[in-house]
This record gives sequence, C-alpha cells and structure tokens, in this order.
Amino acid sequence: MPALDRSTIWPYRDGEPGEFYYQRYAHPTGVEAERALGELDGGHALLFPSGAGATTSLVLALLSPGDTIALAEGAYYGTGIAFAQLERWGLRHLEFDQTGAPPAGVQLVWLEAPSNPFLTMPDLDAAAAHPAQVVVDATAATPIHLRPLERGADFVLHSATKYLAGHHDALLGAVVCKRAEDAERLKEFRTRAGIVAAPDPCWLLLRGLKTLEVRVRRQTESAQVLVQRLEAHPKVERVRYPGFGGLLSFDVAGADQARAVETSLRVITNATSLGGVDSVLEARARWEGDRVPPGLLRLSVGLEPVEELWDDLSQALKRV
Repeated sequence: MPALDRSTIWPYRDGEPGEFYYQRYAHPTGVEAERALGELDGGHALLFPSGAGATTSLVLALLSPGDTIALAEGAYYGTGIAFAQLERWGLRHLEFDQTGAPPAGVQLVWLEAPSNPFLTMPDLDAAAAHPAQVVVDATAATPIHLRPLERGADFVLHSATKYLAGHHDALLGAVVCKRAEDAERLKEFRTRAGIVAAPDPCWLLLRGLKTLEVRVRRQTESAQVLVQRLEAHPKVERVRYPGFGGLLSFDVAGADQARAVETSLRVITNATSLGGVDSVLEARARWEGDRVPPGLLRLSVGLEPVEELWDDLSQALKRV
C-alpha cells in the first residue's frame, strides 16, 4: 500500500511548483487511487467526496441551461432528486425505460447497470447509437462485471462508497471518462468548485480495490444461492436479480410484512447502503415512497457464510 499523504501543501523546488503544490488541485494519494481505478475501468478516473458529488459535478461540467437529461426509469431515487433540484438552473430531465432506446432530443443519457433497486439492465448498444453523451452508473456492477466504456459509454459513474471501497468506512464518488479531454474539463470544474476527495477515503479506496475481485466473486456466488431459495419461498412474491453481482431485491406482501423481516434479522444488518463486506437489508419504501412496492426489500449480500445468511432470512420470513 502507498503511504497516506495528508499534506495540504508541498514546497516549491527552485521557486517553481511541482506536480503537487496544493491539495485542492491534486494530492499523491488521490492520484494513485485514480490511476488504479482508471486501469480497472479502462479510462481516466477522477474522485469526488461522494457519489452524489460526482453526479452533480459531471452534470454541471457537461451541460448548459436548456439541456435535457434522459434518466433511466427506476434508477437510484437520489439521482432523480438531484436532477430535479438542478431545474432552477435551467436543466431538465425526463425518465425512460432503459431496456430500450433513449428518447430523441436529449443532450445526456443517464443509465444504471443494474438499476437500484429494480435491478434492470440497460440496452447499452441502443444508448451507444444515440447522438447524446452516455453516462452509466455502474456502482452495482463494478468493473469486475461490466466495463461500460468498452460498450460505447462516454462516462462511468461509481458511488465508490459501495463495492469499490467495500468496507462501509469510506465516503467517495468517482467518474471515469473515456476521453482525456473530458477528464481535463471535469477536473478543472472539480478544482474550481472545490469538490475534491480527501486523502483518507482515497487511501481506503486503494485498500478496497486490492480485494475487489475476490469480494465481488464471493458476493455474487452467495447472492445466486439466495436468489434460488428466495424464489422458492412461499412468503416471497417476487425476486429481482440481474444474474450477477451481490445486489438483489425481493417483495413480501406489504409494508408490515417488510418491517417484520427487518426487525427479525440477527446476522444481516438492517441499514441502508450496499456493497460492503457485511450483508445489509432494508425496505426501500421508507426512502422512496410509492415509487417502489411497499413490500420491496433490498438485500446487499456481504461475505458471511451463505448458509448463515439463508438461516437468518428463513427465520425472519417466518415472522411474515
């Protein structure tokens, strides 16, 4: 692991600044983490203090008043809220079914692969054929399962808080750009706006990337076992899973039944977020309201033994 450098300034040499001189522009730990993530995704990576910060920065750096974003229907609800708040600056957004072609007349296409919490996958070929620039939020897929830049996307977005860092202890976002000139444009915006990731979470990201593939493979294997068993369970009405990754959702009869599952867990943590080493489950209607079924439970599968996870789900479902 590289050393963690928390410096905010670096001395000039012979009266001239070197590669690093003030932390808001760049710092060694962040540059090393960006290099590592860029290699994984096959592009030019930039880090931000959160996934939400990465989202807002990318939109503001790319678009102008009057532009429209086509947002994947059923995408992470916070993205839609952020886009709605940007309407006061003249940006508009509409939602579309990402399993088909994006609508005409938009300047940016925003996909999720897979969507959270409905786990739909976008038609990447149809999006690549669209004249607008394409962003793929691949937080749940990770570069282990999908490299969108190789499928025609212009940008990949990650909430690096989730799988990339992977231990529920780092708040971080990332954008990976296909083209160097786009990365420079976004970096300039990031610097001037001051939306810069600090050294400590960047170091934690470097730690997480070293075990990313091992973690994601294990989470995928466990999730596939749980999906098969949940699909056969009489208390489960529907299971959503894209066929890969550690994220799934399933429905019980309603809000009361979902609460019964949440409050009966012993191994799985009842909390928000996803992608970490610990399994986490929650009813998403708590945050998203009627845009999701009241009985929808999202499960992020961690690294616990799969039989322990199934035993916990089984006993919790008995409370339904």
